[in-house]
This record gives sequence, structure tokens and C-alpha cells, in this order.
Amino acid sequence: MINVVALVQVKAFARQEGVFLALLWIASFLLMVYTPSSSWGNLLAISTPFFIGWRLVDFRQYALQGNISFKRGFAFSWYTVFYASLIFAIFQYVFFKYFDHGAMLSMLNHNMEIVQEAYKAGGDRGTQAVQYMQEGISSFGMMSPIQLAFLFMMQNIFIGSILSLPIALFCKKKKALN
Repeated sequence: MINVVALVQVKAFARQEGVFLALLWIASFLLMVYTPSSSWGNLLAISTPFFIGWRLVDFRQYALQGNISFKRGFAFSWYTVFYASLIFAIFQYVFFKYFDHGAMLSMLNHNMEIVQEAYKAGGDRGTQAVQYMQEGISSFGMMSPIQLAFLFMMQNIFIGSILSLPIALFCKKKKALN
């Protein structure tokens, strides 16, 4: 049976944490687009599971007196990613529609130039891989802002769903029997 009160509580806290996760992703995205030579953007993106785990432990300690089941931990993690993905998609839509002016495509082309020689050194397979990547970048450039935002949102939800499993597993805690 579904405990509606527990689900409402999880969703309420996840919405709040989703805002902070979205801010982390926005900072990461902007750093990756405007300073691609810096690793700070990638570092912020990689910190996502640790951030969610930290917020899950805080939720467990603050709202649940130190105990949380795997299911509730998974729900909290998933909803946090879901709400963050929605906020981030809105940000990306606005960014691609009004502020991008080709910065993302320029960053992708710049990165492609850097790795192109290494791939071409791999022979025919490397040359073919370079061709596929160039076609992918070209397809990316033809997408509308709403398509790009939706693409990233679905990617974030999918990856977040997978990451929510180990996060919930590592952060669950049952009452100790006395």
C-alpha cells in the first residue's frame, strides 16, 4: 500500500533539493560552454551523485530521525533529479533561444578539433568515428532550442534514474533493534 503522506513529504523535500541541484547543473553547464578549457564544469557535473547523496542523508537526518528505506531513498533521489531536470530544461531553453548565439556549437567544434587527430591516428575506424562525430555535431546544430532542452532533460532523467539506485542503496538506514 502506498503511504501518501510519506510520498508527499518526499516530493516536497525533493522539490527543494531539485532547485539546488538545478543551480549546480546550471553553473556546470555555463562553465563548460564558456570556459571549455577549465575542468570546473566537468567537476561540478561529476559531483551530482555526491550532492544528491549528501542531500538525501540530510533529509534522512532532519525529517526521518535518521532512518530511511531503500524505496523512500530511491524516490527522493529520483524526484530530486526529475525536478532539477525540469528547471534545468527551462534554463536551457531560454539559454539556447536567447543567449547561446552559437557558443555551444563552437565549443563542440573546438573539442572535436582537439580529439580529431587522435581518432584519425587509429586508421579507418578512427576516420569513420570522426565522420560520425561531425555528423552528430551538425545534427545538434540543426535542432531547435526546445528540442535541445528536451534532449538534455531526457538524458538527465535517464542517468539520474540509474544513479538513484546506488545512491539510495548507500544512504539507506534502518532502525537499530534494541
